Amino acid sequence: MRIDIITVLPELLQSPFNASILKRAIDAGLVEVHFHNLRDYTTDNYKTIDDTQFGGGAGMVMMIEPIDKCISALKEERDYDEVIYMTPDGETLKQGMANHLSLKENIIILCGHYKGVDQRVRDQFITREISIGDYVLSGGELGAAVLCDAIIRLIPGVLGDETSALTDSFQDNLLAPPIYTRPREYKGWKVPELLLSGNFPKIEKWREEQAYERTKERRPDLLEE
Repeated sequence: MRIDIITVLPELLQSPFNASILKRAIDAGLVEVHFHNLRDYTTDNYKTIDDTQFGGGAGMVMMIEPIDKCISALKEERDYDEVIYMTPDGETLKQGMANHLSLKENIIILCGHYKGVDQRVRDQFITREISIGDYVLSGGELGAAVLCDAIIRLIPGVLGDETSALTDSFQDNLLAPPIYTRPREYKGWKVPELLLSGNFPKIEKWREEQAYERTKERRPDLLEE
């Protein structure tokens, strides 16, 4: 998989991809992640990528021309399955969406900034708009990093145990059940005896029941879905 991220602040994205699972995935050649500074696609000496709104109003707007040049340059090199725009009014990121995107080969992610992008960008170039929640950030960079993490960890070979991702919360519209590790007892707090029994069919049944009860208590909306 290749992910191209278009941003005004590429330096803001360096850290998440230089550590842990994302770094290992990149180093192993399982995914390529490239950052593109939008200011490199401007023509004026000031590297301008934003301007005031037509019709008045507070906040600057990202201009269509540099975005068009960047996306067009990338598309000349390869075909892209999705051109994603990170925006608060996009479709809320969920596990199923991450599963779907992890099967793609080439993705472009455009990070919004300032007040947002010229609407013509969304009309002409964007195939999918994604939000990571009902709140507003200073830019789309952090949202892009979250989206990439959710996608990349699902690529075969990225996690040491590939079945681990299949048992995460939300994979089957259930939250994950309680989990325990050593020591068996700590300050009088004990691990449920069933988990120590070695009876794996009963353990799996217990986990399913616990996952259902936890979901019913904390996120009943998932059961409705």
